[in-house]
This record gives sequence, structure tokens and C-alpha cells, in this order.
Amino acid sequence: QKIIFRKLVKRMFYKPMTLDELRAQGEKANKMMAKLPKDIALEPTEIDGIYAEWLTHAEANPEKVILYLHGGGYVAGTLSGYRLLCGSLSQVSGMRVLMPKYRLAPDYPFPAALEDALSTYTWLLKNGFSAENIIIAGDSAGGGLTLATTLAIRDEGRALPAGLVLLSPWTDLTFSGETHKTNADKEVMLHPDNLRLWAESYLAFADPRTPHISPAFAEMKKFPPMLIQVGTDEVFLDDARMVAERAEATGVDVTLSVYEGMWHVWQTIGGLRETARSLEEIGVFLHSLAAQKRTAS
Repeated sequence: QKIIFRKLVKRMFYKPMTLDELRAQGEKANKMMAKLPKDIALEPTEIDGIYAEWLTHAEANPEKVILYLHGGGYVAGTLSGYRLLCGSLSQVSGMRVLMPKYRLAPDYPFPAALEDALSTYTWLLKNGFSAENIIIAGDSAGGGLTLATTLAIRDEGRALPAGLVLLSPWTDLTFSGETHKTNADKEVMLHPDNLRLWAESYLAFADPRTPHISPAFAEMKKFPPMLIQVGTDEVFLDDARMVAERAEATGVDVTLSVYEGMWHVWQTIGGLRETARSLEEIGVFLHSLAAQKRTAS
């Protein structure tokens, strides 16, 4: 099964594509991932002009929320393609999940996505959710955006979320990681031509070393605990390692979990043993944060 999915992902995504072609392929993939898990309710909403979706397990604590920022290279990605993953996150965490449809490049380059993520976090705080009951999570570009959002929240002196979950995060838009070369033959999703196009689209004229664009270069002092999951076969493996190293250097509680033989954001694919293992690990991480908070209080 793992081999079948690997081949399918490579056939669909590992080739040079225009943005329109990428979005069209994404729509095909969405059909596999839009199904809601059992006992998950879907509720569309609007947050200061941003369309968003709540995904809530029947037994979820209504006061606890995961703010989930989807991937797609800052140029693609739809909420429907993340319903299976986010519904599953609600199941394993006992928390509600809120997915905003943040603006995409090239029509809306940096800092549009960051502004929308911050607006959503602010809306949560204004609507009765305390920061200690909010987790920010995201995959790929959404993982980088999770870090950038946390950086902006901290620098504004606001209350930080309780924790971060990063799935195969894209954290360095300068492509300095060695695994862009050493894992080039193993990668099944992220074609180098596409990555360059996505980065150019998002950057417009901004400096790619800006920490809010490439949080691998950020100073992460006082960041909340974070769980990072990444596969051994990804070109983003070093993106994950760099963040873990920088965060640990400033005393942040970091768990870097490297999955052998796995590709970019495998967690979106239901039915894989590795997906079940990843979700279980996320659930344990989030429950442990809640337990630590109870012990501290």
C-alpha cells in the first residue's frame, strides 16, 4: 500500500507544472482526502472576511482549538483537501479544528497569508478562546506560516499559543538545506522547478531570508513546545532540522520526529500505517501539553 501511494503521488505531482496545473492536480487529489472521518461535524464560517471551516469531533472540548494552516506552497491548497486530516486531528486531540482559507500568491504575495493567519488568531482571542487553549498547526508552507505567525505574535508581545505542530514544514525559501541535493532522487512530490516558481510567486520583491518568510532564520526564544514531523525522503528534511536546532538553541521544547522512508506530508493520506502513527504521536503530544498545564496550575 505504501509503495502504491508513493508511486501515485509521484505520478501526480513530481513534474514541472504551472500554477493552474498544480491547482488542477490538487483538485483531483482532494477527492481522496475530502471525506470526513466518523463523528466529525463541518461548519463553514467567516472570520473578518476570511472563509473558514470548523471541524469538530462529537466529543471535542469546545474551549480548545487547533488553528490549522494548510499547505500548498503559498500558491495552492483548498480546505476540502484537508478535511480528512483535520477531522482526524480533532479525533485524536479532543479539540476543535479551525481552517482559514488564507489568501494565496501570486495574486496575494507575502505578507497576505501571514496577515490572514494573524487575523484568525486575533479573532479566536476576541471570541472567548484563551491562548493557552490554542494550538497552531500546519503542513509544508502552512508549517512555515505557523512559525511565522508565532514569531509575529511573540514580537507583538501578545499571548502565545500553547504549542505548535509542524508537518513537513517549508521553512527556508533560500533553499540552503543540503537535502535539496542529497534527497533529490528520493523526493516524490516537490519538483525543484515548482518550488522555485512558488517561492518567486510568494516573495514578489521581498528578501527570502526575512524570518517571517523563512523562519529557519528566525530567533525562536520563548516559543511554545513544538512537534515537528518529517520524512527521510523529503527535500525539506533539512528545513525541519534547521528549525529544531535553532529552537533548541534558545531553550524551546522541541520534538523532531523523522519517519523512515516517508514522503512530503504523508499525513494527509488515510489508510497508511504511518499516517495512523503520525496522528497518534500528535494526539499524545497535545494531551501531554494539556497535562503539563494542569500540573503547573
